[in-house]
Amino acid sequence: MWVSGAQCGARISARLSRGLFHNSGRRRPAFTNYSASAKSSWVRALVYGHHGDPAKVIELKNQELAAVGGSDVHVKMLAAPINPSDINMIQGNYGLLPKLPAVGGNEGVGQVVAVGSNVTGVKPGDWVIPANAGLGTWRTEAVFSEEALIGVPSDIPLQSAATLGVNPCTAYRMLMDFEQLRPGDFVIQNASNSGVGQAVIQIAAALGLRTINVVRDRPDIQKLTDRLKNLGADHVVTEEELRKHEMKNLYKDAPQPRLALNCVGGKSSIELLRHLAPGGTMVTYGGMAKQPITASVSMLIFKDLKLRGFWLSQWKKNHSSDQFKDLILTLCDLIHRGQLTAPACSEVPLQDYQHALEDCMKPFVSSKQILTM
Repeated sequence: MWVSGAQCGARISARLSRGLFHNSGRRRPAFTNYSASAKSSWVRALVYGHHGDPAKVIELKNQELAAVGGSDVHVKMLAAPINPSDINMIQGNYGLLPKLPAVGGNEGVGQVVAVGSNVTGVKPGDWVIPANAGLGTWRTEAVFSEEALIGVPSDIPLQSAATLGVNPCTAYRMLMDFEQLRPGDFVIQNASNSGVGQAVIQIAAALGLRTINVVRDRPDIQKLTDRLKNLGADHVVTEEELRKHEMKNLYKDAPQPRLALNCVGGKSSIELLRHLAPGGTMVTYGGMAKQPITASVSMLIFKDLKLRGFWLSQWKKNHSSDQFKDLILTLCDLIHRGQLTAPACSEVPLQDYQHALEDCMKPFVSSKQILTM
């Protein structure tokens, strides 16, 4: 039986109607009902006025909070991660750049404080995440339009909600949209310790797929290997091990992967291509090595390999908002079932943002930095 996007999406979504939004007894931050004419107040936000080194251009500033209009939602931010795309956006090296000055942060989770008279989709107390990139989530509070937000269940872990809208969505779509995979098939990926990589491991396991996970060698490689295998990884190998002839022994009892997921580029992507089955696809969604992808003529002609790219923002442009909401609900269902957890995280108070920015740009980062408000 094929694990196709339509079949699996329908199969998982059919389970979403039972108890998805029940109250788990989580102690929530206090909120107050404000009218649309409530007076403005001051909030804190991480703002940059020009592109450059995030640690140098980001500043913690006070901003005036606008009054809530008829179609607006007043949100108290709870937590927001620092993702590689956030860093690239601040540096000016991303496909989507907001008008400056801008508030940093493309994802996170907040709690609704008040709503305008025309808002029907959310209410005070609900949890919400951004519908699109560029919203500016590194701030204590904000007033957003209702259409800029998506409601999520408040009974999932805070870190899972804060990291839900980018990496797991990217992982799910890449697994579903490029190759028709059967349970038992292999998927190979590099940057397996990344947020996307960890989500790929877990979602693939939930779909019955097996993963070969490539990571850079490091002093604590066994600790990392154990952590990824606890998430469901079948094999964890270093870049150096991937180049060894013995790697072919993995395919004695199973076919070579038909899907490779590349976030690195350069030599690492060449190795992924070398391990792909004839007719397979390599999907690139990042370029950590900042080196081009080089595919030999023989790989393209004699193996008929396909090179594709994926960008979640473009996927959203090509699909309706309801389809993205369905994707979010599908992932929430996996979270409820214990099949998808947040990546390893370190929570950092907003005022300590400098340390968080510096830590997330260090080599061999073991946990995602999450700003808490």
